[in-house]
Amino acid sequence: MARSTRNRRSTKHRGNAAGMIESRGRTGRKLRPDEKATSSSGRAGGSRTTSGKRNRYDSPPTWRGSAIRGGIAAALVYAVIAVLNKHSNPLSELILVPIVLAVYVPLIHYTDNYMYRRQQRKKAG
Repeated sequence: MARSTRNRRSTKHRGNAAGMIESRGRTGRKLRPDEKATSSSGRAGGSRTTSGKRNRYDSPPTWRGSAIRGGIAAALVYAVIAVLNKHSNPLSELILVPIVLAVYVPLIHYTDNYMYRRQQRKKAG
């Protein structure tokens, strides 16, 4: 049986031009007062940026994290030098990796430490 023009079907979701599904709002039962108190905006988990990601400077930096990021930076430096110096010996480029690590790891750690302390001061007052 066909629907009349007066009774249009209501949809719960609709798509936008980017292909994202937008919901119309809450369509289920009403929230109880205790459920309203723990809404999504008041969730625990630290402060979040506008994009919803956790702020990296909410927790103090670790040497392990600095070593990982320093290792990635050293690998990138090695790759760039290997591409630029095509005719040189690869071992001579490999000597640069521990030097880069020795410089980058403390530099990354102390920079992150400075940013962490700055973020904590900003939160405090």
